[in-house]
Amino acid sequence: MRIQSIRATTSLSSLHSGSAIYNVNNNNNQLKSFGTVPSSISGTRGLCIRCGVRFRPCIDIHKVGKVKQIVGSTIQDLKESGSTPVTNFESDKSAAVYANLYKEDGLIGGHVIMIGADPVSKSAAIEALHAYPGGLQVGGGINPDNALSYIEEGASHVIITSYVFNNGQMDLQRLKELVRVVGRQRLVLDLSCRKKEGKYAIVTDRWQKFTDVCLDQKILDFLAIYADEFLVHGVDVEGKKLGIDEALVTLLGRHSPIPVTYAGGVTVMADLEKIKSAGMENVDVTVGSALDIFGGNLAYKDVVAWHGQQKALAV
Repeated sequence: MRIQSIRATTSLSSLHSGSAIYNVNNNNNQLKSFGTVPSSISGTRGLCIRCGVRFRPCIDIHKVGKVKQIVGSTIQDLKESGSTPVTNFESDKSAAVYANLYKEDGLIGGHVIMIGADPVSKSAAIEALHAYPGGLQVGGGINPDNALSYIEEGASHVIITSYVFNNGQMDLQRLKELVRVVGRQRLVLDLSCRKKEGKYAIVTDRWQKFTDVCLDQKILDFLAIYADEFLVHGVDVEGKKLGIDEALVTLLGRHSPIPVTYAGGVTVMADLEKIKSAGMENVDVTVGSALDIFGGNLAYKDVVAWHGQQKALAV
């Protein structure tokens, strides 16, 4: 399918010196409080207003600005490993073409991920943001020095993983620094995870390194103090088109106090309904490799139509 044929201002909040400060117990995720939560962001469960399950589109950019669909768990530091990631699809269309498509279809909150933020990939991401200002989030190599520049280029949010989950641990000071720079309401935390000893451990550094932070209600409640949304790839199934991680979706739907988007394993339309059900209509969904616009068999137009049905049901 050719894409051309498809046709088919937030105030920036910050944490002051009286903000809550927590430590994560490395063994059991226990949170130790050293202060109080600012009243403006306490009780985050009350802030999560749902408008129905949504389809969140994606644009993954890898090496010299190419839009690709890659099996995420095969991405490694190429300088160290010398290996090549498994690529499901490489597009001859630019990131901006996809951004325009999503804009025309009224899909908001999609994510642009730079897998290896080389200069050409950064330029491709910025072109996508220019094509759909305010409609896309951006991630990949984001830090306090460059985060605000992406917002100024048109990103609605910046997506953070490795900068905060550093050397296998959560660096709270780095997280607070990012909140001070761009504001909680512009920040998405990528909590992509893999199963380890029966728990979902957050992974970082191209999804190769396990952190000591596992997803549960306490962690999600705590991190929601500092973020507007969560993005969670089920890394064990992502890019493999073998079905979703239903247990992970259930965990997110039950415990996330802020909007959360799940990605990983969607293959057929029935998987969208599984996410809707398992996530108790609280979990949005991203579809990548399975879509026909990325070389798969699932019709993009059908997913967009499903998205429209969810919006109608929420009215």
